[in-house]
Amino acid sequence: MDSIYLTPEHELLRDQVAKFIAREVEPHGDRWEEQGFVPREVLRRMGAAGLLGLMYEPAYGGGGADALTNLVFAEALSQSTYAGFIITVLVHTDMAGPHLHHAGHPAQKDRYLRAVCAGEKICAVGITEPGAGSDVAGIRTTARRDGDHWVLNGTKMFITNGVHADLYFVAAKSGPGKREVSMFIVEKGTPGFSVGRALKKTGWLSSDTAELVFDNVRVPASHLLGEEGKGFYSVMKNFQTERIALAAMAVGHCQRAIALTLDYVRQRQAFGGPLWNQQSIRQRLSMMDAKTRAARQFMYHCAWRVTQGHDIVQDVSMLKALTGELVNEVVQTCQQFHGGMGYIRETAIERLWRDARVLAIGGGATEVMLEEVAKRY
Repeated sequence: MDSIYLTPEHELLRDQVAKFIAREVEPHGDRWEEQGFVPREVLRRMGAAGLLGLMYEPAYGGGGADALTNLVFAEALSQSTYAGFIITVLVHTDMAGPHLHHAGHPAQKDRYLRAVCAGEKICAVGITEPGAGSDVAGIRTTARRDGDHWVLNGTKMFITNGVHADLYFVAAKSGPGKREVSMFIVEKGTPGFSVGRALKKTGWLSSDTAELVFDNVRVPASHLLGEEGKGFYSVMKNFQTERIALAAMAVGHCQRAIALTLDYVRQRQAFGGPLWNQQSIRQRLSMMDAKTRAARQFMYHCAWRVTQGHDIVQDVSMLKALTGELVNEVVQTCQQFHGGMGYIRETAIERLWRDARVLAIGGGATEVMLEEVAKRY
C-alpha cells in the first residue's frame, strides 16, 4: 500500500478494476469514440462484477462501501485512457445514482436501485441548463403540481448519458423561492420528454451528451425524489461526491500522462541521446509528479473526512479547483514532450490532452470553486 488510508481490500478492488479495463475497455475504446457512446453490454458486465453499486445498500444489490472505497474505485477507473468511458460510469455511480441512494424512499429504491446496481438501468442527472450550471438556484425548468402528478417544463443542457440513459433525476423549480427546487425521477419514454439533440464535444468522445427537453411532462407524484422544495440542498450535498470523483479523474489523467511520457522520453532519440538526458525535461516531469502525488494525498484525505462525518465543502472545493487546473498543466506539458506525435489522433497522450480540458469546467468551474473556498474563511 502507498497510503495510510488504503487497506488490502482496497488494493484487491483496484486490481479488479485494472483487469476489467485492460480486458473490456482499452482494446475497444477507439471504436466507442467513433460511435459516441459506451456499449450497454459493457456496463452490464461492470454491474455483474459488482462495480456499479459500491456505495449503495446491500439490500438492493449494492456493496455498502464507504467514501474511501468509492474513491479507490474512481481512481482505479481513471487509469483508463478513455475518459468518455470513465465519465459514463462515474455519472451513473457518483453523480446521478446517489440522488436515488440518498433521497429515494423504499418503494423507489425497490423499483429502481437493483437495476441501477446491475447496470440494467443507466442514470443521468438533469441539473445544468443553457443559463444555469454551477448556479443551481438559477435553474428555470419548472414543476407544477396537478392532482396526483407533477408537470415539468424546461430544457437541460450538457447532460452526460443524456442520449442513452434509462433514468433521469431532474431538478426543477417547484415554488417561488429562489432555492425552492425539487428533484424528480423521469423515465425514458415518458410523453413530452425528449432528447433535443446529441451534442458534439471536443473530448469525452465515447460519452453521449445531450440537450433534454421537457414539454408538459407528467410524472406521478410518487416520482418526487426526496422532500418537496429541498432538492437544492440535495444537489449541493451530492456535489461533494461528484467533485471527489472528478478529482480522481484528474489525478488518474496526471498519473497516466506522466507514466506514458516517462516511457516516451527514455526511448525518443534527439540531440545525440534520449530526451531524458535533457535536464529541463527531467526536472519538469519530476515537479509534475510531485504535484500529482501531493494532490492525490489531499484527495484521499478529503474522502477520509467524509467517512468521519466532517463538513468538507471548503476542502473539496479546493480539491476540485486544484486538480482541474493541475491536470491541464500536466497533460499539456506531457503532450509537448511527445512533440509531433502528441498531436496525432488515436495516441493516448493526445486523447488525455483533449479529455482533460473539461475537468476545469464541468462539475464546478475553477472560478466557482475558488469562490466556494473564499466564502468559508
